[in-house]
Amino acid sequence: MRRSGEIHPPPESTAAGQPARADRSDWATLRRLFPYLWQYKWRVLAALTFMVGAKVANVGVPLLLKNLVDTMTPKPDMAQALLVVPTALLVAYGLLRFSTSLFNELRELVFAKATEGAARSISLEVFRHLHALSLRFHLERQTGGMTRDIERGTRGVHSLISMSLYSIVPTLIELTLVLTILGVKFDSLFVWITGVALVLYIGFTVTVTEWRTQFRKTMNELDSVAQSRAVDSLLNYETVKYFNNEEFEAKRYDASLDRYRKAAIKSQRTLSMLNAGQQMLIAVSLVLMLWRATAGVVEGRMTLGDLVMVNAFMIQLYIPLNFLGVIYREIKQSLTDLDKMFVLMEKEREVSDRPGARALVIAPDAQADATVRFEDVSFAYEPARPILQHVSFEIPAGKTVAVVGPSGSGKSTLARLLYRFYDVQEGRITIGGQDIRAVTQASVRQAIGIVPQDTVLFNDTVQYNIAYGRPQATRAEVEAAARAARIHDFIAATPRGYDTPVGERGLKLSGGEKQRVAIARTLLKNPPIVIFDEATSALDSANERAIQSELKNAAQNKTTLVIAHRLSTVVDAHEILVLESGVIVERGTHAALLERQGRYAQMWAMQKSEAVPLL
Repeated sequence: MRRSGEIHPPPESTAAGQPARADRSDWATLRRLFPYLWQYKWRVLAALTFMVGAKVANVGVPLLLKNLVDTMTPKPDMAQALLVVPTALLVAYGLLRFSTSLFNELRELVFAKATEGAARSISLEVFRHLHALSLRFHLERQTGGMTRDIERGTRGVHSLISMSLYSIVPTLIELTLVLTILGVKFDSLFVWITGVALVLYIGFTVTVTEWRTQFRKTMNELDSVAQSRAVDSLLNYETVKYFNNEEFEAKRYDASLDRYRKAAIKSQRTLSMLNAGQQMLIAVSLVLMLWRATAGVVEGRMTLGDLVMVNAFMIQLYIPLNFLGVIYREIKQSLTDLDKMFVLMEKEREVSDRPGARALVIAPDAQADATVRFEDVSFAYEPARPILQHVSFEIPAGKTVAVVGPSGSGKSTLARLLYRFYDVQEGRITIGGQDIRAVTQASVRQAIGIVPQDTVLFNDTVQYNIAYGRPQATRAEVEAAARAARIHDFIAATPRGYDTPVGERGLKLSGGEKQRVAIARTLLKNPPIVIFDEATSALDSANERAIQSELKNAAQNKTTLVIAHRLSTVVDAHEILVLESGVIVERGTHAALLERQGRYAQMWAMQKSEAVPLL
């Protein structure tokens, strides 16, 4: 449908076209995610069990290593023991190593279904919710940035679960076990050294990472801006070519990439500072622990096996902690990305079904059920600029009413309101006496078919695009609709016939071919109410006359609203409405309006003389 003169207010938005909002806390985001995971609670509990088993086995490895070293320390009369004890310890050592890997793999295997299931549920919910949002949202959105937010949010589910369940929680379990063993077997100084080092390490990591988050957010916002500009430019490829603006678009895109590059460099600089600080803390704590253990061996309070065990514990503990900065940053980023997707899911619908709304009822044998009435309807996209003002008219069941008028008069708004893309501010619209706000949107749209002025097709085959009017239709029914729309011969003449791809937005087809596909799609749907919004505007005169007869046949016994550019296409309408500035200034049949010598007669004369374009 045309958007001429119907301007919507610009929103306060982010790079992805989403309204600005207050940040949600990380815990609130986690609580929002939890129900999706808890659908698989038994898998979650099993994964946690395997995770604990893996960490117990992992902590047991240094203990066995200590016993093995102590056993191998030369002592009197141990020749026979060497033949038995080390073998048993070595076998046990190998089993513990294997069990650690086995439990980890079982954990991932069991939890994979929960992770993928949660990601699938969230993605599907976002997809459905986006389709349920109002037309205003989709006119204001930035497709590239929004799709990038969804992509990052879906990836964030995997990253968040992977980082927390596979890194943070296991490290905390291992840390608890190691501190307990050190406190029981040795003096408390080992626990204090380890504990203080970890507190300093974690505090430093969290503080610096929180500071770095602002740079990461800036990177993501600039990335979304660059993506939006790239997608927008590619979608408007023909316009870029028409005006020879390839270099202009490249410079505009490069400016976005340069801002992203500067933000990325700043982020990397702070990351290097974080990593250097972490390594210093780890090195100091390792030196202190080994100094304490070495002194214990010299003084006879500890064995060589104890020294090896302490060293092994520290290595096992600090290897995952070495990645804590990366893990924490990724968790924070995943939470941010996930929150953006949740914001999309929580975007309120401007038009929603009332609680308990029933389906629109149009009985096939009761023509009066398809009568459409606009009753004192007023509507504005923004309060300061009204589009329709107290508009009232009726389209009797099986009859045709045409609306003509200058651009911006509100003609296409009538179709949008009938489709319930927006709700009226005053008055009401009824179908068969049923207020369309009191019934479900799906049932209203199921009862209406439209041939829009601007036809946009899916990047699929001709067959798919025609069958979109009724996806369950057979091939024979699709071909019958194509014949009625006078496009079958063209399709049959192509090398791949109905399997011919139409390209992005149908750009492989001409304007007339796209419009005939749209006509065929509506004919296939066969709804009781039909809207022709400049349905033949892209056709030449010969094809227009041919299609016009088919449209008349298609409109027989259907309630039809025609939005007209060429007055010659509406002369047979049962009633013609002349709309100016949102007000019906004239109404009547073609002959009656000409006799009145009013606005319609002036428009008719202008068209016939072809001295001035009509609209």
